[in-house]
Amino acid sequence: MEALSGYIEVDLFPEDVNSKEHPDAVRFRELLEELAEEYRCRLLSFDVRGGTVVFSFDSDELTAEILRILQDDHESKP
Repeated sequence: MEALSGYIEVDLFPEDVNSKEHPDAVRFRELLEELAEEYRCRLLSFDVRGGTVVFSFDSDELTAEILRILQDDHESKP
């Protein structure tokens, strides 16, 4: 997990998920778009390469919330 200049980068899928048109990536993008609606913001970017997803929103609040969740998840793993 990494955040650079408002972008969130997460190793989320197996390496063979190498396109934002992959069904798993499409479902994840739809989830992010639903979150953006809830926070009344927009998903600004979304890309998938080698299982790694990079995305950004135009909401610092939503970005911070996602980073908090990812950090909590990372800390809870052995």
